[in-house]
Amino acid sequence: MAEPTIVQIFGTNASRLVSGATTTSAGLFIPDSALITAGLTTPSTGTAEGHLVAIVKNAESYLTQANFDANIDQSLIVSDGFSSFTTRGTDNTAYRQDQKTISLAKIDTASTINPGDY
Repeated sequence: MAEPTIVQIFGTNASRLVSGATTTSAGLFIPDSALITAGLTTPSTGTAEGHLVAIVKNAESYLTQANFDANIDQSLIVSDGFSSFTTRGTDNTAYRQDQKTISLAKIDTASTINPGDY
């Protein structure tokens, strides 16, 4: 199989922008529609943390253990962790903590995480 695609990880219409005649910068484009699909109802006013949660939710839909087991080119798994409760602030307000686990798999050649290895 092949490496997971930008669309499979980041959502419909996500793409890699390439420098060219009309633009001087390259990068990753994730449209608001992909974030809305993941549950971020107002991307234009959403927080940075809300955007990251939507990206993780999009990635989780494809980067499953089953896909990892079936595809030697997939290097990441996003899965549920253990939910818990904690209190925060001076009034000890109850907070729910939902965990997502991101597992990174690579051939064992170094002990540091290098994004270029994945």
